[in-house]
Amino acid sequence: MAKDMTLLWAAGSPSCWRVMIALEEKNLQGYKSKQLYFEKGEHKLKEVTDINPRGQLPAFKHGNIVLNESYGACLNLEDQFKSQGNKLIPDNKAESALMYQRMFEGLTLFQKIAQVLFYNLFVPENERHDSAVKRNRDNLKTEVKLWEGYLQVSKTFSRNLLFWNSYLNFLFSLTVYLGMVI
Repeated sequence: MAKDMTLLWAAGSPSCWRVMIALEEKNLQGYKSKQLYFEKGEHKLKEVTDINPRGQLPAFKHGNIVLNESYGACLNLEDQFKSQGNKLIPDNKAESALMYQRMFEGLTLFQKIAQVLFYNLFVPENERHDSAVKRNRDNLKTEVKLWEGYLQVSKTFSRNLLFWNSYLNFLFSLTVYLGMVI
Protein backbone atom coordinates (compact mmCIF):
# COMPACT_ATOMS: atom_id res chain seq x y z
CA MET A 1 0.00 0.00 0.00
CA ALA A 2 2.65 2.54 1.05
CA LYS A 3 5.13 1.15 -1.48
CA ASP A 4 3.65 3.40 -4.18
CA MET A 5 4.19 6.51 -1.99
CA THR A 6 7.14 8.87 -2.24
CA LEU A 7 7.95 11.61 0.26
CA LEU A 8 10.74 14.07 -0.43
CA TRP A 9 11.37 16.07 2.73
CA ALA A 10 13.85 18.25 4.57
CA ALA A 11 14.83 18.42 8.22
CA GLY A 12 13.75 21.58 9.95
CA SER A 13 10.50 21.86 8.00
CA PRO A 14 7.29 21.68 10.06
CA SER A 15 5.37 21.08 6.82
CA CYS A 16 7.46 17.99 6.10
CA TRP A 17 7.17 16.77 9.69
CA ARG A 18 3.40 17.16 9.48
CA VAL A 19 3.22 14.66 6.59
CA MET A 20 5.71 12.32 8.25
CA ILE A 21 3.67 12.30 11.46
CA ALA A 22 0.47 11.60 9.52
CA LEU A 23 2.13 8.67 7.72
CA GLU A 24 3.25 7.25 11.09
CA GLU A 25 -0.15 7.78 12.71
CA LYS A 26 -1.79 5.91 9.82
CA ASN A 27 0.80 3.07 10.14
CA LEU A 28 1.97 3.56 6.56
CA GLN A 29 5.47 2.15 6.50
CA GLY A 30 7.55 1.19 3.48
CA TYR A 31 7.07 4.37 1.49
CA LYS A 32 10.03 5.84 -0.37
CA SER A 33 11.49 8.57 1.82
CA LYS A 34 14.31 10.85 0.81
CA GLN A 35 15.79 13.61 2.93
CA LEU A 36 16.98 16.65 1.00
CA TYR A 37 18.88 19.70 2.21
CA PHE A 38 17.64 23.26 1.72
CA GLU A 39 21.12 24.66 2.31
CA LYS A 40 22.42 22.64 -0.66
CA GLY A 41 19.53 23.81 -2.84
CA GLU A 42 18.32 20.23 -3.24
CA HIS A 43 14.67 21.31 -3.06
CA LYS A 44 15.17 22.72 -6.59
CA LEU A 45 16.43 19.44 -8.07
CA LYS A 46 14.57 17.99 -11.06
CA GLU A 47 13.52 15.07 -8.86
CA VAL A 48 11.55 17.56 -6.74
CA THR A 49 10.28 19.84 -9.50
CA ASP A 50 8.95 16.81 -11.37
CA ILE A 51 6.59 16.34 -8.41
CA ASN A 52 6.32 19.96 -7.23
CA PRO A 53 7.01 22.58 -9.91
CA ARG A 54 7.49 25.22 -7.19
CA GLY A 55 10.51 23.34 -5.89
CA GLN A 56 9.12 23.27 -2.36
CA LEU A 57 9.05 20.52 0.22
CA PRO A 58 7.34 18.33 1.13
CA ALA A 59 6.83 16.76 -2.26
CA PHE A 60 4.46 13.83 -1.78
CA LYS A 61 3.20 11.38 -4.37
CA HIS A 62 0.83 8.44 -3.86
CA GLY A 63 0.43 6.53 -7.10
CA ASN A 64 -0.80 9.15 -9.59
CA ILE A 65 -1.89 11.56 -6.84
CA VAL A 66 0.47 14.45 -6.12
CA LEU A 67 -0.03 16.51 -2.96
CA ASN A 68 2.52 19.19 -2.16
CA GLU A 69 0.61 21.10 0.48
CA SER A 70 1.12 19.34 3.79
CA TYR A 71 -2.40 19.84 5.12
CA GLY A 72 -3.78 18.48 1.84
CA ALA A 73 -1.51 15.44 2.12
CA CYS A 74 -2.57 14.81 5.74
CA LEU A 75 -6.27 15.15 4.99
CA ASN A 76 -5.96 12.92 1.93
CA LEU A 77 -4.12 10.25 3.93
CA GLU A 78 -6.94 10.26 6.49
CA ASP A 79 -9.53 10.08 3.73
CA GLN A 80 -7.78 7.22 1.91
CA PHE A 81 -6.88 5.23 5.04
CA LYS A 82 -9.71 5.97 7.50
CA SER A 83 -9.73 2.52 9.07
CA GLN A 84 -5.95 2.18 9.32
CA GLY A 85 -3.87 3.39 12.26
CA ASN A 86 -4.98 6.30 14.39
CA LYS A 87 -7.88 8.48 13.38
CA LEU A 88 -6.69 11.98 12.43
CA ILE A 89 -10.14 13.58 12.23
CA PRO A 90 -12.76 13.04 14.95
CA ASP A 91 -16.19 11.67 14.02
CA ASN A 92 -17.93 14.10 16.36
CA LYS A 93 -18.97 17.20 14.38
CA ALA A 94 -18.10 19.67 17.15
CA GLU A 95 -14.69 18.06 17.66
CA SER A 96 -13.92 17.96 13.95
CA ALA A 97 -14.97 21.61 13.56
CA LEU A 98 -12.63 22.56 16.40
CA MET A 99 -9.85 20.44 14.88
CA TYR A 100 -10.21 22.27 11.54
CA GLN A 101 -10.30 25.62 13.35
CA ARG A 102 -7.08 24.86 15.23
CA MET A 103 -5.44 23.36 12.15
CA PHE A 104 -5.81 26.53 10.12
CA GLU A 105 -5.40 28.82 13.12
CA GLY A 106 -2.02 27.15 13.58
CA LEU A 107 -0.86 29.01 10.48
CA THR A 108 -1.04 32.22 12.54
CA LEU A 109 1.15 30.66 15.22
CA PHE A 110 3.67 29.58 12.62
CA GLN A 111 3.61 33.06 11.03
CA LYS A 112 4.46 34.65 14.39
CA ILE A 113 7.29 32.16 14.93
CA ALA A 114 8.57 32.98 11.45
CA GLN A 115 8.43 36.73 12.12
CA VAL A 116 10.76 36.28 15.08
CA LEU A 117 13.09 33.89 13.26
CA PHE A 118 13.22 35.66 9.93
CA TYR A 119 13.63 39.14 11.34
CA ASN A 120 16.75 38.10 13.22
CA LEU A 121 18.05 35.97 10.34
CA PHE A 122 17.42 38.23 7.38
CA VAL A 123 17.42 41.82 8.62
CA PRO A 124 21.01 43.05 8.91
CA GLU A 125 21.88 43.79 12.52
CA ASN A 126 22.55 47.48 11.84
CA GLU A 127 19.03 47.81 10.35
CA ARG A 128 17.20 46.11 13.19
CA HIS A 129 15.09 48.07 15.59
CA ASP A 130 14.78 46.96 19.17
CA SER A 131 11.12 47.97 19.07
CA ALA A 132 10.45 45.60 16.13
CA VAL A 133 12.27 42.72 17.84
CA LYS A 134 10.28 43.36 21.03
CA ARG A 135 6.98 43.66 19.14
CA ASN A 136 7.57 40.38 17.27
CA ARG A 137 8.54 38.55 20.46
CA ASP A 138 5.61 40.00 22.40
CA ASN A 139 3.20 38.99 19.63
CA LEU A 140 4.62 35.47 19.69
CA LYS A 141 4.38 35.27 23.49
CA THR A 142 0.73 36.34 23.34
CA GLU A 143 0.00 33.75 20.65
CA VAL A 144 1.78 30.97 22.57
CA LYS A 145 -0.22 31.79 25.72
CA LEU A 146 -3.41 31.49 23.68
CA TRP A 147 -2.29 28.09 22.39
CA GLU A 148 -1.23 26.94 25.86
CA GLY A 149 -4.82 27.59 26.92
CA TYR A 150 -6.07 25.56 23.96
CA LEU A 151 -3.82 22.67 24.92
CA GLN A 152 -5.05 22.72 28.52
CA VAL A 153 -8.62 22.41 27.29
CA SER A 154 -7.64 19.69 24.80
CA LYS A 155 -6.31 17.47 27.59
CA THR A 156 -9.95 16.63 28.30
CA PHE A 157 -10.70 16.45 24.58
CA SER A 158 -10.87 13.38 22.37
CA ARG A 159 -7.95 10.97 21.85
CA ASN A 160 -8.54 11.52 18.13
CA LEU A 161 -6.54 14.72 18.31
CA LEU A 162 -3.28 12.90 19.10
CA PHE A 163 -1.80 13.87 15.75
CA TRP A 164 -2.57 17.57 16.09
CA ASN A 165 -1.54 17.74 19.75
CA SER A 166 1.77 16.03 18.89
CA TYR A 167 2.40 18.59 16.18
CA LEU A 168 1.51 21.56 18.39
CA ASN A 169 3.61 20.28 21.27
CA PHE A 170 6.50 20.00 18.86
CA LEU A 171 6.03 23.65 17.76
CA PHE A 172 6.06 24.81 21.38
CA SER A 173 9.19 22.80 22.07
CA LEU A 174 10.81 24.40 19.05
CA THR A 175 10.00 27.92 20.24
CA VAL A 176 11.44 27.20 23.67
CA TYR A 177 14.53 25.53 22.16
CA LEU A 178 15.13 28.57 19.95
CA GLY A 179 14.84 30.82 22.98
CA MET A 180 11.88 32.69 21.60
CA VAL A 181 9.69 32.25 24.66
CA ILE A 182 11.12 33.67 27.84
